[in-house]
Amino acid sequence: MKTATFTEKRKFIVKLGKMLHKYGTPAYRLEAHLMEVATYLDLKSSFVMSPTSVTFVIWTDGHEDEYTHVARVDPGDHDLGSLADTDDLVNQMLEGKLSLHEVDEQLDLIFVAPNYYNKLATGVAFATSGGAFAMLMGTSWYDVVWSALLSSIVYLFVLWSGRSKRVAHMLEPLVAIVSSIIACAISVYFAPEINIRLVVLSSIIVFIPGLALALGLAELAARHLVSGTARVMDSLMLLFKLYFGGFIGIGIGFALFGQADFVQPEPLPAWSPWLAIFLLCSSLIVIFRTKIKHAVWSIASGFIAYGTTIGSAMYLDYTLGTFVGALAVGIFSNLFNRVVNAPASIVAMQGLIVLVPGSKTYIGLNSLIEGQDFVYAEHIGQQTFLIFMSLVAGLIFANVALPPKKSL
Repeated sequence: MKTATFTEKRKFIVKLGKMLHKYGTPAYRLEAHLMEVATYLDLKSSFVMSPTSVTFVIWTDGHEDEYTHVARVDPGDHDLGSLADTDDLVNQMLEGKLSLHEVDEQLDLIFVAPNYYNKLATGVAFATSGGAFAMLMGTSWYDVVWSALLSSIVYLFVLWSGRSKRVAHMLEPLVAIVSSIIACAISVYFAPEINIRLVVLSSIIVFIPGLALALGLAELAARHLVSGTARVMDSLMLLFKLYFGGFIGIGIGFALFGQADFVQPEPLPAWSPWLAIFLLCSSLIVIFRTKIKHAVWSIASGFIAYGTTIGSAMYLDYTLGTFVGALAVGIFSNLFNRVVNAPASIVAMQGLIVLVPGSKTYIGLNSLIEGQDFVYAEHIGQQTFLIFMSLVAGLIFANVALPPKKSL
């Protein structure tokens, strides 16, 4: 490693930083990890990461060589399989098993590697996630089935966006509009038992930025103010686009098809939320491109999040229950980090998805604008804010109770 030139080292650090950013690593974890790698390479460094820009400042101990790199980047998307592969390579380098040149070549292969899961598997995962969320909300089997069907249609638009920049630019409001119009048609011609707004929310649940909001608040709590503020504002704008699409789509649907008289369906059985957690976490394994060897840990994280939250809420306030759930997920993900020697975020994401109130934010927005709730939720705005705060606090305390083995 000592034989590598300054140019080779700084190119490697810039490449590694951009790849980890692309795979959705939060700023505070990314900066700490890059600093660890730079120190191993006998370099001094400073980094500033945000969702849309990266800044690298790298220099030698005596300032004989200095380098600054600033680049505009797209917000990262969660690719936990590639994140795990990248982290494994860096671990081998830090342990002296691979040289910098060997790791650099392997990073190029990871960057161009195809998705672990084919399009059919991803489409099934989209459908499963929509149906599982509707099941978790505890309404009816009608909502579950039609939500899964609409989620499949949403995935077709996701595939289309990969071929068209215009569709990609308007993807979020577009899928909300289409889902809303189809849901209105379904309620009139096929199933008057469906809760239209809940079905629409379930069909676009993959786009609801609850996790991004939680990560943004976590970055703010870690005093990464630029990155945290940017992530929170980006999440809010995405939420507004989704809600606007749903609002317009339902208006168009009612104008085209009219409104059916709602028929109260049979409620879901008491055991359905546990099945919903399993289906939701299983679908997220595919959507987040998690490696199969980490699947059991990921699903367990979802059950731990839900079980500890519901269990503690029986004796505490639901908000405090969320704090206990986030604490349990944080400790479990740090345990995974220590046992498997892989990034804690691989399993933490699953638990946080179960806990984050992104859907409550959408429901609260609907309550604020239309003056009605499509599911019963008392004091939803206050509850959503407190849940977000409880999540952040739970993760902070988890890192104190059982610190992770490494920064990533």
